[in-house]
Amino acid sequence: MRVRTTFLSAVGALALVAGGLPAQAEGVSEQDILNDAKTTGDVVTYGLGPEAQRYSPLKTINRDTIKGLVPAYSFSFGGEKQRGQESQALVKDGVIYVTGSYSRLYALDSRTGEKKWEYAARLPEGILPCCDVVNRGAALYKDKVIFGTLDAKLVALDQKTGKVVWKKDIDDFKAGYSYTAAPIIVKGKVITGVSGGEFGIVGRVEARDAETGELVWQRPVIEGHMGTLNGKPSTMTGKVNETWPGDMWKFGGGATWLGGTYDPETNLIYFGTGNPGPWNSALRPGDNKWSASRIALNPENGEIVWGFQTTPHDGWDFDGVNEFVPFDMQKDGKTVKAGATADRNGFFYVLDRTNGKFISASPFVAKINWAKGIDKDGRPIYDDAFRPGDPAKSEDGKKGKTVFAVPSFLGGKNWMPIGYSPDTKLFYVPSNEWGMDIWNEPVNYKKGAAYLGAGFTIKPIFDTHIGSLKAIDPTNGKVVWEYKNKAPLWAGVLTTAGNLVFTGTPEGFLKAFDAKTGEEVWKFQVGTGVVASPITWEQDGEQWVGVAAGWGGAVPLWGGEVAKSTAGINQGGSFWAFKLPKTVASR
Repeated sequence: MRVRTTFLSAVGALALVAGGLPAQAEGVSEQDILNDAKTTGDVVTYGLGPEAQRYSPLKTINRDTIKGLVPAYSFSFGGEKQRGQESQALVKDGVIYVTGSYSRLYALDSRTGEKKWEYAARLPEGILPCCDVVNRGAALYKDKVIFGTLDAKLVALDQKTGKVVWKKDIDDFKAGYSYTAAPIIVKGKVITGVSGGEFGIVGRVEARDAETGELVWQRPVIEGHMGTLNGKPSTMTGKVNETWPGDMWKFGGGATWLGGTYDPETNLIYFGTGNPGPWNSALRPGDNKWSASRIALNPENGEIVWGFQTTPHDGWDFDGVNEFVPFDMQKDGKTVKAGATADRNGFFYVLDRTNGKFISASPFVAKINWAKGIDKDGRPIYDDAFRPGDPAKSEDGKKGKTVFAVPSFLGGKNWMPIGYSPDTKLFYVPSNEWGMDIWNEPVNYKKGAAYLGAGFTIKPIFDTHIGSLKAIDPTNGKVVWEYKNKAPLWAGVLTTAGNLVFTGTPEGFLKAFDAKTGEEVWKFQVGTGVVASPITWEQDGEQWVGVAAGWGGAVPLWGGEVAKSTAGINQGGSFWAFKLPKTVASR
């Protein structure tokens, strides 16, 4: 903690000695992080709490008062560096911290939007981001703000000045590694994953001392790879060749590119893992653990406590990175310590978060065909007619049988975070209805080169819509209500005690819905697509809502036919803040 020698600090210290109120600690404490879901005057974590339920107890803005919600300011990220803006902002002590495309971070006055400082990473030539030059957010700890960059570095900045405190390499960007997720803080450690699943990298989770950036532990998620603890080898993940053939595990993918969640009750960190490499599943028979999975880790040493594989032997790029959200579920008169995740593969899973045991899985998008269902143990019942063919068995040996699989590789749900309301006891899932023509091709690993072995074309499966925001009851998997959007949905959600659900659309709207019925009750046009996660906080007795805006992400780059639904959307780069004035709220 930094000591301030100002007159006010001295007065605060004297007051403490005299038995008055204690001087307020500077920065963000461990307790601030753990209490983030309950405190309303700040947002100090990605997900509004370590569990990332994205729920706020604020209720001044509700379906009756929201008509008075007005823009307070819009801050432009500036320059020609537009592209996708997927950041979730943080708010602490009158300052907003929000990241932008091309690995930039801004500190803004939360009341006026005036820039306090800006940090722009000096990115080298040759970076290899898969899905646009996005950044999803930062972490706050004590007097530091910490975020990752596209060239696979982790940077800690002084919250007041933006000056670099420490900078560490995550890995070699020339080999395909990058970083786009928001770090999380657990017990004084910065917890991160890695991006680069399409380049044959090996996914891992690692912990660093938040004060120094020094590596504490590292856990590869693909079997056969050795973990580390305090600079020394620890234990191997699984066993060599247990579910991978030959040397395929050495370039096995499993990128942990979306970041994690933490449950203080179980003291477990939860991460999702990405697709195995390469996409061509004919080259790697077996379950290919722990790709396309959820894993729980011990925060002290990085050991895997449990794993659950949603798509064993993935052949469709159904990354299992989707966030695992802890919640307590009432079922059969008992409270179950559960966790839920909406998977790329189109199924909504509920697991016991203490041990990873399967509870249920239900389809949350239409016309899924790659699997006939999920068995009693949570394993997919495959329909081999919809697995891309082995190119080695084709006439020319260059292209396997093409199949039309649903959902597409961009998933029933992609990166965009879900939310959970303890009031309605529903999950709110931004999803997309699409499929793909997909075929396999021969491929060999080469450092820094795409490691796919597949081709694809994404297509919509409905004429009326692609995007679909769904409210899901986790006790039975039923969809309670659905909002249909013409273009794909690519933004996260926010839910509040005001019975509202907020999300954005590529068409440029920030929207609010009745959390119980799905009725649209408010919208505002920000001038560019919204593909970020909204937040809400309270200051000066008023409730505020904020969201980053700027069209981009994976859809315009990989979307094929469905990208046409977003043609003509202007790019941008800004942070919008809205508030409900006291005079309106009191009416």
